[in-house]
Amino acid sequence: MISLLIGLGTSLIVTLIGTPLLIRLVHKLHYGQYIRQDGPQSHQIKRGTPTLGGVVINLAIVLGWLASALYRYFTYHDKPSWTALLVLFAMLSMGLLGFIDDFAKVRKKQNEGLTVGGKFFGQFVFATLFAVLCLLLPTKSGFPSAQAGIAYIEKPVVVFTFAGTIVALVLFVIWVNLLMTAWSNAFNLTDGLDGLAAGTSMVAFMGYSMIAYWESAHLSGSGAEGYSYAVSDPQDLAIIAACAVAACFGFLWYNTNPAQIFMGDTGSLALGGLYAALSIATHTELHAVILGGLFVMETCSDVIQVGYFKMTHKRVFKMAPIHHHFELCGWRENTVVVRFWMIEMVFVLVGLVLFYTDWLVRSGLL
Repeated sequence: MISLLIGLGTSLIVTLIGTPLLIRLVHKLHYGQYIRQDGPQSHQIKRGTPTLGGVVINLAIVLGWLASALYRYFTYHDKPSWTALLVLFAMLSMGLLGFIDDFAKVRKKQNEGLTVGGKFFGQFVFATLFAVLCLLLPTKSGFPSAQAGIAYIEKPVVVFTFAGTIVALVLFVIWVNLLMTAWSNAFNLTDGLDGLAAGTSMVAFMGYSMIAYWESAHLSGSGAEGYSYAVSDPQDLAIIAACAVAACFGFLWYNTNPAQIFMGDTGSLALGGLYAALSIATHTELHAVILGGLFVMETCSDVIQVGYFKMTHKRVFKMAPIHHHFELCGWRENTVVVRFWMIEMVFVLVGLVLFYTDWLVRSGLL
C-alpha cells in the first residue's frame, strides 16, 4: 500500500508542477492547437490553446511508477517486473506516435498530422513488438505477462494454442493489434471537449487499479482465501494504474473548461495504449469493454455515423463522436463533460460489481 501511495503522490506532484511549466514553454514556442473546421463553431475560440499536455501525463506516470519501484527495491530488494516495463512501453510507444502527430500539426499550422496509414503502421509495429515480448520474456512471478488467448476475467474464453505455437503467436499478435488500435483511437475520439478525456480516463484507470490490486491480494500461490489469479505482477499493474489516475487528476486542474492546455494525441493515444496493455496484462480484455463503456460508446457513435452516411448520405447524429451531438442539441460543454464522467462512473461501477461477483462465484461463496 505504501508503494502505491508513493507512486500516486509522485505522479500527482509531477503533473501539478510540470503542467504549468509546459504551458509556458508551449506558449513561448507558439505550439497551439489547431481546431477542426467541421467541428462545432463554438470551438474555434479554442484555437491556439497550448497542446502536447500528454508529455507531462506520460512523464508523471513513468516517474510515479519509478519512485514506487525504487522504494520497493531499497526496502524489500524487489526488482522491477518485465510486465510493468512492457505495459509502460505500450503507453510510451503510443504516446510517441501521438507526439509525432501533434508536432506535425503545430509545425504545419493545421489540424492534420500523421497520415492515417502512417499512424496505423506505427501502431502495428509497436503493438506487434509488445505482443511478442509479452509471450517471450520471463517474469519473476512465473506467470506469463499475457495469455495466448482472449479472456473475459483471467480464464481464456478462446485459446490460441489449438493449432500450435506459431499459429498461437500470429493470432495473439493480431488480437493485440486490434486491442491497441481500438483503445488508442477510442481514447483519441473522446478527447474532444475540455476535461472529457482526462476525467473519463481517471475514472477508468481507477477501476483498473482496484482490479489489479484485488488480483495482487489473491495471487495464485499466495495462500489467500478464495479464488486466486495466475497473473504476472499485478501489484506493479495496480501502481501504474494508480499513477495514471493521479496524472489525469493533476492534469484535469489545468484542462477543465476553459482549458489552459490540451493533452493532444500525445496523451490520448498513450492513455488508450496503457488501457489496452492493462487489460491484456490483467487478463481482462473482454471485461475492459464494460469498464471502458464510455469510450466504446464514443467509438460506436463515430462508426455508426460514418457507415450510415456512406450508405444513405444521411446522418444518425448531428455530429460525431456523440459528445458533439449533445453540444449541438443545446447542452453546454461543461454539462456534456460532467454527465459523461458520470456515465463512465456507472460503467466502472458495473464492471467492478461484475468482477467481484465473478470472484465470489469462482470462490464458491455465491
